[in-house]
Amino acid sequence: MGEKDIGVVGLGVMGLALALNLKDNGKKVVGSNRSAGPRERARAAGLDVVDTLDAMATELARPRVVLLSVPAGAAVDTVIEGLAPHLEDGDIVIDSGNSHYTDSERRTAELAKRGILFSGTGVSGGEEGARHGPAIMVGCAEQAYGRLKPLFDAIAAKFEGEPCSGWMGPGGAGHFVKMVHNGI
Repeated sequence: MGEKDIGVVGLGVMGLALALNLKDNGKKVVGSNRSAGPRERARAAGLDVVDTLDAMATELARPRVVLLSVPAGAAVDTVIEGLAPHLEDGDIVIDSGNSHYTDSERRTAELAKRGILFSGTGVSGGEEGARHGPAIMVGCAEQAYGRLKPLFDAIAAKFEGEPCSGWMGPGGAGHFVKMVHNGI
């Protein structure tokens, strides 16, 4: 059984920045990426990195929390399908990309059939925000939010001492709010 607090899949610009923010805020992080280049950059930055989703699942404390930072669309579904066989009841998968909220609704329902919790979470602030404090718009079941709130509050931007992170509602609510935010 592993001891890492969170796994980050996708170590490109945003994923690496979020992983380093998590690490800087006391979280035990393990990262993974399908391509070797981002894995090597993450290792050079001081992250623990594994080559496979199976290895990541083994490194994580139970119940597991895995944050995806991959392009919206088919890539998210592909990673979820590769990861799901290694997950158990009560584990949480977070999609931190710019997925359409209807995709988040679908993923919430599909993963619920396996006992896995899903969070469609909007992250705002670009690379700099992800690295040093983004605004975070969380969409998920209340049960999942209770576990995610301390994690997100730790890495979020602060305004007058309060974290710029909050629960927008269930299912695709986080990605819906991020979509509106992007349109403003």
